[in-house]
Amino acid sequence: MMETEPQPERSLAEWITFGIALSILAVVISLVGYIWLNEKNQPPILSVNQKSAIREIDGKFYVPFEIVNTGGETAESVQIIAELQIADQVVETGEQQIDFLSDGEKEEGAFIFSKNPSQGQLNVRVASYKLP
Repeated sequence: MMETEPQPERSLAEWITFGIALSILAVVISLVGYIWLNEKNQPPILSVNQKSAIREIDGKFYVPFEIVNTGGETAESVQIIAELQIADQVVETGEQQIDFLSDGEKEEGAFIFSKNPSQGQLNVRVASYKLP
């Protein structure tokens, strides 16, 4: 029979290092599990709202807006259209293009009109997007 040498006892520094490494591993595994459980498998859900009051500067009317993606996936090439109707006729249109909008992301912008949007009905809507 062959005799084996007794294993040396671990030092306090080795136990502390082992504990820190084990806790980091536990945190990483917990975060991956949390993300996996809370992942939304939904397409983009886009909503656009007029953000604040219309501003008039040098005869131009600025209509600020905010777009939000509340879905689970990123949207690319988001197209936003604004139509100004006065007396049931579309008198001006505007278009915005947002390159990409990830889940929970907000973007702001403004449409610029030469006629006062308060004198008619302004419709702002998301026209299209594509998936990455």
